[in-house]
Amino acid sequence: MRKIKLFAGFIRSGAVVLALVALCGIAAPAQAANPLELNFWLSGPRYDGDLPPCEAMLGRIQSRFASKEGKFWNSDLQITGFSDVREIAFRPWEPNNIPRRFCTAVAMISDGKPRVVNFSLIEDGGLAGYGTGLEFCVVGLDRNWAYNPACKAARP
Repeated sequence: MRKIKLFAGFIRSGAVVLALVALCGIAAPAQAANPLELNFWLSGPRYDGDLPPCEAMLGRIQSRFASKEGKFWNSDLQITGFSDVREIAFRPWEPNNIPRRFCTAVAMISDGKPRVVNFSLIEDGGLAGYGTGLEFCVVGLDRNWAYNPACKAARP
């Protein structure tokens, strides 16, 4: 019986010591990063908001649309032209967010139907963060529903 009481006292004192050690570890003051931890030359994002106009990306939209339709949907649809190209928003959110220019246009598709195209230009949104990125959606031809409903998710 005496051994059980001794063992229980040992466990309680061990638990108290463990709790004190954990509390001291949590309450330790933070230290500044040393020179090797500073990630020099990586001073953080500095966006200029310098994006090309909406019209500059129309050729890229045409080629990516034709590529996507041919490779993934076994379709020969292509965009044959654009009209009513206009900007609908520029940096619509807080100023520290990645700059985006949201645009819309009417695209004439090779099936003879005009369709609305919503697209955005993204600063440093290209491959590996280099160059202008592009996201687009053709209303009625968003077959994988990435921007559903009706390409509204491609707008601000």
